[in-house]
Amino acid sequence: MIDAQFIDSVVTRLRSVLPPGRLNGMHEPEFAGNEWRYVKECLDTGWVSSAGSYVDRFERMLEEVTGVAHAVAVVNGTAALHLCLQLVGVRAGEEVIVPTLTFIGTANAVVYCGALPHLADSTETTLGIDPAKLAQHLRESAQVRDGQCYNRRTGARIAAMVPMHTFGHPVEVEQLLGVCEEFRIPLVEDAAESLGSYYRGRHTGQFGRVAALSFNGNKIVTTGGGGAVLSNDPALGKLAKHLSTTAREPHRWSFLHDQVGYNYRLPNLNAALGCAQLERLPDFIGRKRALADAYCKAFEGMQEARVFREPRECSSNYWLNAVILDPARAHTRDSILDRTNGDGIPTRPAWTLMHRLPMFAACPRMDLATAESLEQRIVNLPSSACLAPAHGRA
Repeated sequence: MIDAQFIDSVVTRLRSVLPPGRLNGMHEPEFAGNEWRYVKECLDTGWVSSAGSYVDRFERMLEEVTGVAHAVAVVNGTAALHLCLQLVGVRAGEEVIVPTLTFIGTANAVVYCGALPHLADSTETTLGIDPAKLAQHLRESAQVRDGQCYNRRTGARIAAMVPMHTFGHPVEVEQLLGVCEEFRIPLVEDAAESLGSYYRGRHTGQFGRVAALSFNGNKIVTTGGGGAVLSNDPALGKLAKHLSTTAREPHRWSFLHDQVGYNYRLPNLNAALGCAQLERLPDFIGRKRALADAYCKAFEGMQEARVFREPRECSSNYWLNAVILDPARAHTRDSILDRTNGDGIPTRPAWTLMHRLPMFAACPRMDLATAESLEQRIVNLPSSACLAPAHGRA
């Protein structure tokens, strides 16, 4: 098949799924539940800032949804991840393993701690960190001394590992936990995109010492802007809340702060929106999974492009659908992006790999060949829940 025919086929298959005559947004938020009522209550009562009943309610709802013992709501996902890294003891001059195939917030949070990203490769199976390849890399380049892991080449402590559940699909988290145990590295989950996703029956965010969620406007549920720290450790949960509220000691009127903290608390107004959105999470997931099924059926039998499916033993929220091009068709990616966007289908490439960005170009890294290949072959598809077929839910 020549390139023009291949591109025509991709566009035709996408059009067979997407409803005609409407904006096919990548991640359109949807407000059709109690959002107006809850937000109006905040406005009517004046409880719009970082104190108010909806913040506590939102945190309890998150704990119920994820099965994690402690949830602390904060202003955005990057702030949540920054706190997570602080909680596990990441300090200036140290290194943190992050995937090169990730949103920049993952790497930025590391730098906020004064640390340096140590970039890891991905696997085609999950699009997340490759456990086997990482283990081999660490055996060649790292050593454990006094119960902590050090990069033999730089001398820096490797203070944490942050796998990201790419597009909402769980990584091979139990295998990564094995790597962390071997090298004495704390695991922090970047679960920003994976609310409602499960690995072997357990919700993402259950596996690391701490985890970060995001509720940006493009996420499966939104608070407008927001995030959360998750942990099953009561001491870390308590510390997360303390640090997120400027480390102020509880008192009726005095302002005593016992350490450097952060003004990261989520406002009540945003939490009210989040409560209404969480009430609708099962419906959002059902429709996103139905949309993913429709994409998969549309691309059945196409040998040179496939829709990415949830990894084995996982249940994904399908936050963002993706077509993976065959390596022989990688050169058509930009033409597909140009054609689809010109036709009103807002497709996107994956993020620019972290090691291609100027501020991270000199970071320590392993061989990144798989991520480099995936970067050239991923085309992200419109994934709003409102685009799901009218009939059927997965």
